[in-house]
Amino acid sequence: MLAVKNLTENKEVFVREARLMGSNFVVSLVGDNEARAEECFADAVAEIARVEKLLSTFTDESKLNEINRNAGIRPVRVDAEIFRLVDRALQISELTYGTFDVTYPATQPAEADSKAAKRKLNLANYKNVVLDAAKQTVFLKNKGMRIGLGAVSRGYAADRAKYILQMQGIASGVINAGGDLLSWGLQPDNTPWTIGTADPSQAAQPFADVEISNMAIATSFNSDKLAPIADSKLAGTVNPETGFPVSKIKSVSIITPGAELADAMASPIIAMGINAGLYLINKLNQMACIIIDDHARVYTSKDIKLMA
Repeated sequence: MLAVKNLTENKEVFVREARLMGSNFVVSLVGDNEARAEECFADAVAEIARVEKLLSTFTDESKLNEINRNAGIRPVRVDAEIFRLVDRALQISELTYGTFDVTYPATQPAEADSKAAKRKLNLANYKNVVLDAAKQTVFLKNKGMRIGLGAVSRGYAADRAKYILQMQGIASGVINAGGDLLSWGLQPDNTPWTIGTADPSQAAQPFADVEISNMAIATSFNSDKLAPIADSKLAGTVNPETGFPVSKIKSVSIITPGAELADAMASPIIAMGINAGLYLINKLNQMACIIIDDHARVYTSKDIKLMA
């Protein structure tokens, strides 16, 4: 659980909330003119709504659905924005050894057995996405494959809203995209924006504070909906390499300058495990993480400083 500290105590912070992308987006802006802040809120919400429509897979007209309908048939030309998003998603898949994957099968197997998992893996493989930069096309090699950008959509929308607000002269603010936070600038008293992080099982009791000015933080939780498989309890995040759920990590928080990347990296670290996850994060520039395991033990990457 993440909560920005001291946001509503200063009258110079204007806060508005909107329901978009299936989540509550809370935009907090520092300023001295409420009317101007309202205009900026409207522009930020409009941009988030634009991204929601762009990345939707629920309308027949969407480019992502056109890509999916033509899986195994032909490449689909897309606009530059979607092409770049898919390209970045595939790069993250490579970086995380496939534990992040925007592809999935058209139908999900109902039964939790090895055959169903293997069938699913045949249709969920980022390596079967072909990009042609010259023609700006996306092609899914196999029929029954699907692609969706839901794993990065909220983070990308937050990044875009921040850009719009900065272009309008908003020097400081925080965007809470359904629990993922993106901040820039300083609080009205010139101190950094700070969040309280908490054990998922004790969300009302923050155990440490983290400064997040000019950074984003996204958290992924290992689902507490457990299913008995082979006489063991397995948590809800699935490892794409095996097709089966993973456990041992309760939550992962990723801190990095962009919300899109933070959003994308949190779940893969759960799938990779504590040691491999920390090893990867420690190799990357401008990225840090906080991991909480099933026993409420806290692990942090080398470039993070928690404040008691």
